Amino acid sequence: MLHLVIAEAELELVPKAILDHPAVVNHARRRGKRPDEILLDSTYHHAAIKKLPDGERRGRPDIVHICLLNALESIANKEGLLRVYVHTRNDEVIYIKPETRIPRNYNRFVGLMESLFKNRAVPRDLELLRIEEKSLGELVEEIKPDGIFVMHEEGELIKPKDLGKMLGELENPLVIVGGFPHGDFRSEVPWKKISIYEAPLMAWTIVNEIITNFEHWVP
Repeated sequence: MLHLVIAEAELELVPKAILDHPAVVNHARRRGKRPDEILLDSTYHHAAIKKLPDGERRGRPDIVHICLLNALESIANKEGLLRVYVHTRNDEVIYIKPETRIPRNYNRFVGLMESLFKNRAVPRDLELLRIEEKSLGELVEEIKPDGIFVMHEEGELIKPKDLGKMLGELENPLVIVGGFPHGDFRSEVPWKKISIYEAPLMAWTIVNEIITNFEHWVP
């Protein structure tokens, strides 16, 4: 079973510090919601985000959206060989059941995430998605992997097929992919750092490479 964590994902509701910013207020009004009910999104809230710490990397739900579409539609997931989690910048973990169908439409995905942050599980009866307050370290301890690999542009350079072989030879491997647009992890990641290319790659490209190369090496 391969465990995949999209870590420190820039997925959050609009922070209190900018709830009254015109860019946030106007966007919320257009959507018929309160400012504290909508996701922070750099496309719509760029002027407000500049006032936040780490503003240059925040408000990127699209990264999570594309990564989840790729992972949950993979052969590995359909064969029951994959578990996917999202860890947010605010130390929350989203647990995702393998049968979950993530909306392909981005706006519908945003609405789903907003409902999840509000209700803590969606749908409430099935809990296909549920969110808990939990750090990345606590999630790793919970999974109890027999190998941990952090995808990092400064990590040890390994060919994707060789990483796939390493993952396929383990019973319970864990791969951590940053869910932010650029920069480094904000928290300490004391595990083995791996790079699969000599230049930075998009998070969803890394997710694809990990899963497809893992699939080649599982029975």
